[in-house]
Amino acid sequence: MSSMASNFENSKIGRLLFKLALPCIIAQLVNVLYNIVDRIFIGKLPNGEIAMAGVGISFPIILIISAFSALVGIGGAPLAAIKMGENKNEEAEKILSNSFVMLIIVGLILTISILILKKPILYAFGASDQTIKYANSFISIYLFGTVFVQIVLGMNAFINIQGFTNISMFTVIIGAIINIVLDPILIFTFNMGVQGAAFATIFAQMISAIFVLKFLFGEKTILKIRRKYLIPNPKIMLSIVSLGIAQFIMQATESLVLIFLNTKIQAYSGDIAVGAMTIMASIMQMIFLPLTGLTQGAQPIISYNYGAKNLERVKITIKLLLKCCIGYSLVMTGILMVFPESIVSIFNKSPQLISIAVWSIRIYFVGTFIFGAQIACQQSFLALGQARISLFLALLRKMVLLIPLIFILPNFFKNKLFAVLLAEPIADIIAVCVTTITFFMFYKSNLNNNR
Repeated sequence: MSSMASNFENSKIGRLLFKLALPCIIAQLVNVLYNIVDRIFIGKLPNGEIAMAGVGISFPIILIISAFSALVGIGGAPLAAIKMGENKNEEAEKILSNSFVMLIIVGLILTISILILKKPILYAFGASDQTIKYANSFISIYLFGTVFVQIVLGMNAFINIQGFTNISMFTVIIGAIINIVLDPILIFTFNMGVQGAAFATIFAQMISAIFVLKFLFGEKTILKIRRKYLIPNPKIMLSIVSLGIAQFIMQATESLVLIFLNTKIQAYSGDIAVGAMTIMASIMQMIFLPLTGLTQGAQPIISYNYGAKNLERVKITIKLLLKCCIGYSLVMTGILMVFPESIVSIFNKSPQLISIAVWSIRIYFVGTFIFGAQIACQQSFLALGQARISLFLALLRKMVLLIPLIFILPNFFKNKLFAVLLAEPIADIIAVCVTTITFFMFYKSNLNNNR
């Protein structure tokens, strides 16, 4: 702990941020590959644009599954870290072991309940008679890997808080490599189509989960999953849920946004447009998740120095984080505006799909150039212990602005698809303005004065 403290207090912030953020960014990018690689190969199938739309319809379910893993992982890991800081490793292991049990229980409940209700859910999420067979085929297989997904995403948080970020990154990378290798074999060689993509994903997640559990049950870890602590403790579980609920809401609402987008796009423009939305959802992940990885690297630096009342290092870190996040979002937006056709053609070469997707990208992502400021400020609030403000700002963009605009704007435009897509940049720009003003006010009153 002393060397860690020394790093946070004395190391050059740029170098420290790079060191902490790089494994997180790589892990986030690799996580994106799971879905993107699946969609790229599915897009190469006969009738690939419809198949890809079907898989896109099932994506909100995947986001909901991930949200539950965040509920437990992001809820439990900080509590365990606090106990480690208090030299109460036994208490930390109780939290770790209870979190593991929770992830298994949640995974099984999600698997069974969604399997029973999958068809009505998929139709409610925007499936048509054409896309339902692809959506149903993919999610029916994918769901059997739900427990593995919970373990990988939820338990990796406990590996990270122990300082083993490289181990966490490795578990994700090994899964991605297996997925990339198996996708073309199962989809094309064995002629399994979208089911092959789902099998490749769950097998990859299973291998990742094995590596995660091997580490957390092994000798190299500081905290171990212990059998004697596997009996659920209601008090511990409640504390985990209480801390993780904000992150759960943030991620679950992403699913809700995608559902409304898919259903409205389906109603106004049909399956091909939903396929275009599937591609744009993948691109959004490519923008959002590296930014998340960058903020994950900055958060411990901000939190530690804020707690140590070293406000100058807090301010330097926040300014550097803002510059990096805004710079990244500017570059990505520029690439999307200049080369949309090249990006879309990676997924599918259907002229109709490319035409709709290229046009849609230039509307949907026009406000993304300042999105980095939203993420940097929102996550900095979390690092400074202002979880409620961070949650409010996240919900402001999605629940207060974006979702209502998806329903309101089509009433004012003849081109309904244009109106639905326009909701995103309007929500982004307003949300960024509110977030940056709010953060500047907090910054001025709390970081420029001695507390």
